Order: sequence, then C-alpha cells, then structure tokens
Amino acid sequence: MVFQLGSALLDACVLSVLSRDDAYGYKLTQEVREVINISESTLYPVLRRLQKDECLETYDMPYQGRNRRYYKITTRGKDVLDVYLEEWKLYSEKINKVFHGGK
Repeated sequence: MVFQLGSALLDACVLSVLSRDDAYGYKLTQEVREVINISESTLYPVLRRLQKDECLETYDMPYQGRNRRYYKITTRGKDVLDVYLEEWKLYSEKINKVFHGGK
C-alpha cells in the first residue's frame, strides 16, 4: 500500500474484524492482512493497546494441547468502532471529492 497507515485506521480495521466474530491472533492478522499489509509483530502491540483501552478482552481456549488466546470486542470497543466508521465515512467522502474533481 502506498498510503501511510495510521494507528486509528489500523484500530478501526481490527475492531471491525472482531465485531463480526472473536478471533485469535494469527487468524486476526490474516483477516486484516486482506486489506492492509501487516505483520503479527505489528498487530500484537495494537491488540495490547486496545485491550488496555478496554476496547477488547481476551479469553483462552484449548487447541491441540495448548491454549489459544482469543480477542473479543467489548461494548466500549463497539462504541469506538461506531465513531471510527462515522469518521471514515466523512473522510472518504472528502477524499473522493478531491480525487474525482468535486463530484
């Protein structure tokens, strides 16, 4: 991707994926990677920050003899996502006006 990736956009993508279903780190990385080139080492600090901000919570589930950590969006996370979605709508409308000559 040519455009710089801001932390708010990355947060919004993570929250959006988790708003559909809980996910463990690797699966979440793969889903976010479909739209943004991101590594797991970039994603985990984002997950920790969102958890610290009470937008996510975690739980462990056994998988093949090990525990797998799942991330789940909280009510606060859903509220933050709603703000991001509204901001994205306004932002993308403005960018589209510039890109398409005010149409």
